[in-house]
Amino acid sequence: MQKITEEQVLKALGTVMEPELHQDIVTLNFVRDIRIDGNTVSFTIMLTTPACPLKHVLQKDSENALRRELPGIEQIRVGFDSQVVADKRIREKLDVPIKTILAVGSGKGGVGKTTVAVNLAVGLARDGASVGLLDADIYGPNVPLMMGVEELPPAKADKLAPALAHGVWVMSMGFLIPPDEALVWRGPMIHGALRQLFADVAWEELDYLVVDLPPGTGDAQLSLAQLVPLTGGIVVTMPQAVSVADARRGVRAFQRLEVPVLGIVENMSGPIYGSGGGEEAARELGLPLLARLPLDPEVVRGSDSGQPPAAGEGELSESFRRLARVVAGHLSVAQFRASA
Repeated sequence: MQKITEEQVLKALGTVMEPELHQDIVTLNFVRDIRIDGNTVSFTIMLTTPACPLKHVLQKDSENALRRELPGIEQIRVGFDSQVVADKRIREKLDVPIKTILAVGSGKGGVGKTTVAVNLAVGLARDGASVGLLDADIYGPNVPLMMGVEELPPAKADKLAPALAHGVWVMSMGFLIPPDEALVWRGPMIHGALRQLFADVAWEELDYLVVDLPPGTGDAQLSLAQLVPLTGGIVVTMPQAVSVADARRGVRAFQRLEVPVLGIVENMSGPIYGSGGGEEAARELGLPLLARLPLDPEVVRGSDSGQPPAAGEGELSESFRRLARVVAGHLSVAQFRASA
């Protein structure tokens, strides 16, 4: 066989399509660091998220394309790296080192929205992303309990320092008010508190900031959308009809605020509350059903003990981690297209 050239490798890989972006990986500039040693070819595929749900597909398709186009090839080594596409509007409007902001909302309380936000953040972190979790549910800030964090570390350069738990940087109004104090705030006070949680926090360089919104469609949602560009949002619902009706309102609220809605999560699915309501709402609204999460007592135990299921192992952990990968995929597609 004649010597393999870089041009031949690129031509072969130019037939490999990225399943979600529907372009080939060469045109997308995903192929990096090609190295040829005799009949061995090594290269890196640069992903738009470390939590890419289709990594195995890209590897298999790349290997098949090279073996088909270069029959004499003996060994193929495919590496992966990632670079999350930054939402440039965030730094333009509020100077924080955050690439993307994902809002987790619901049309009503009691659907497990915070549980989804917490485990989504932990799942993204476990796949190698740099992740922050902002508890913007100022009326019921439960993130510190669920993440097992009682207090913040010392301040940094006159800014609040987020706590680190399960690989996620955590900030919550729950750290700043007495534990049993009830907040009775109007719009301007909410707006000021949310601004402080962004601008007065020494955030690390983050690929994703997951924001747990208060339930409903009130002042906090409006204030957040005014403060920072939200790269995307997801809506959490339970299966039964009354919850699904509220989820529809949550979706429409995001849409009125011009926040791209990535999809719907059906939570607590199973024998007690039934299943399929989230899927019906997603179909009606023309959105993806991102996940159907089971009703499991282990979720309650993990939330109460500060050990999110996504931080562990087993089937329940994997269900949350699959959700994280699906959401990361949708978010990267939306941001890639917005920046193109």
